[in-house]
Amino acid sequence: MSASGTAAAGQVEHMLRQVTPGRYDAYEALLRALATPGSGQVWMLLWHGQAGAADAQYGSMQVDGYGYAPCVTSAQELSASGWNRSFEVVDGLEIARALYPDHYGLWLNPHAPGGGVGIPWLDLRRIAIGLDRQPAGPLRLSEPAIEIPQFYALLTQNAHRTPAVRSLRRAWVQPALGAPYLAIGLDVYDTSPAAVDTVRAMMQQSIGAVPDGLPVSTVAMSDAYDPVALWLRANARPFYDREAHAAPAQTPATGYGYPPAPGRP
Repeated sequence: MSASGTAAAGQVEHMLRQVTPGRYDAYEALLRALATPGSGQVWMLLWHGQAGAADAQYGSMQVDGYGYAPCVTSAQELSASGWNRSFEVVDGLEIARALYPDHYGLWLNPHAPGGGVGIPWLDLRRIAIGLDRQPAGPLRLSEPAIEIPQFYALLTQNAHRTPAVRSLRRAWVQPALGAPYLAIGLDVYDTSPAAVDTVRAMMQQSIGAVPDGLPVSTVAMSDAYDPVALWLRANARPFYDREAHAAPAQTPATGYGYPPAPGRP
């Protein structure tokens, strides 16, 4: 291994040693070390096959019902682990991109005293798409308590004039690090560049009604991996819904609001 590789492993291991319960700043520093292209390397433990082979399979472990792929952070830790099968040295950025779509996390040095440190798939996604583009977890999400009716009214009016918008939802997001903010979930019919431009213009036309100092962000409801979008789909009713607005004002005689089951009238 090159001198630069040794330094990279040392940086990841140094950050790993700083991580303790509640030290979200140290955990974020570990994520940054892993996300640095060409320097955040890990030694992935292969349960089957050889490095680079088509049939190679990473190891797997379950912790609290969630899946993780185990790895070690240096050749020295590999020796200390007693692993006697094959392994593969991979950039942290590369392994993050490979694991998170399957909802798999990464577990660093599971052989170490204390059991090492697990990185959930949501944080691997942050590494894959850019740590600065997503809030630091774990997130606390709730219905917004702040009263800003002028903003919601203007946003609803502008959404109704923007044909690409199907519905809007909202959440109050409190990251583990950083300021809380209002998230607006955008559910759209059309994701073409022209349609995206109209939705961006809708937000720009509405944001002036937000009180000074209140951060506002948007999230695509179509994102199957974003934790805010997942929470919104499960917990938040739209405050603007084009289809409900256009539907006739009548209530079905039966069904308690549910659509008919397939094959039934």
